[in-house]
Amino acid sequence: MKNYLEFEKEIKSLETDLDSLRSPFGSEGISEVDTQKIRQTEEEINNKLKQTYANLNSWQKTLVARHEDRPKAKFYINKIFSSFTALSGDRLFSDDKSVIAGFGLIDNKSVLVIGQEKGDDLTSRIERNFGMMRPEGYRKCIRLMKLANRFKIPIVTFIDTPGAYPGLGAEQRGQASAIATSIECCMSLTVPNIAVIIGEGGSGGAIALASSNKVIMLENSIYSVISPEGCASILWRDPSKSLQAAEAMKLTAKDLLELGIIDEIIKEPLGGAHRDAETMAQDLKHSIIKNLRQFENYSRQEVYDDRKVKFLKIGREKGFEKSGNLADKGLGYKETLLNKLRKSSNKSKLFYLGIVALVIGLIAIATVVN
Repeated sequence: MKNYLEFEKEIKSLETDLDSLRSPFGSEGISEVDTQKIRQTEEEINNKLKQTYANLNSWQKTLVARHEDRPKAKFYINKIFSSFTALSGDRLFSDDKSVIAGFGLIDNKSVLVIGQEKGDDLTSRIERNFGMMRPEGYRKCIRLMKLANRFKIPIVTFIDTPGAYPGLGAEQRGQASAIATSIECCMSLTVPNIAVIIGEGGSGGAIALASSNKVIMLENSIYSVISPEGCASILWRDPSKSLQAAEAMKLTAKDLLELGIIDEIIKEPLGGAHRDAETMAQDLKHSIIKNLRQFENYSRQEVYDDRKVKFLKIGREKGFEKSGNLADKGLGYKETLLNKLRKSSNKSKLFYLGIVALVIGLIAIATVVN
């Protein structure tokens, strides 16, 4: 049974009509199927989907990112990677079912695959804790990322979580420390790591695994420090202002690409990834292979520097980069030409203002003397 969102009421009605047209059993028994009417209805559905999904606001995209039928990490792992071997446990406390991690093959090359898994039905969602990881989940990922780094194996991560689990037990076992250590681990890797946001990318629960060389988002996914409802509750004490909060937060893929937070957007099939999961998986596979190939000729230091430059550039016009002087080590801040001209003009303004003030002063003195 398909699940429909609030803004898809007309689409639901049309698809119900289409199902009736396709059925040969009418009210009077078996009847002839009207193929022409079926084609017209299918075209009408496609046009309605195009019109609806071309004009989604930020809150509607949030609802699509949370859609019950949206493909989850487990689906993509099974479709994209071969010979996947799952590994469990953090070697300290227990295994966390909300994250799937293990080694697999893509393009005949070994990769470490990490996927935040929400679950497909109520039973699996409870078992997976709705994709909200606990400290042991992050520690499992840290353990495996260090293992992959030791053996020069790239890392691919699927992000889909409303946030890290905020329960008392998680806090007692060091949730904040686990997230911080996971971010540190991601940033210190000398192998390529690629993060794909396939649904929700919520709070520190997402960035703990998305501090990567490449951050890719599906067209209708979201990535933010807090949920729109949470933001509205804090700022306006009114969760009903979720639309206003979602627009202000710039949490959609398009907004984040413009801000330089992410590196690529993968277009979804008409009506969202859940309407054609197979095509979505193939497109995602091509993107992962393309991005992994980009780092094939990079040295380990170059991979590390690439990631560092990426994050240091966020919020700056150009950021930090390698100096052209071989004597210089590490990364240095490189000012843009525009900034240099602006500073130069500001200094020139002060100089000329000083001269004008001096001339005016001299004229005033001469006038008084005369």
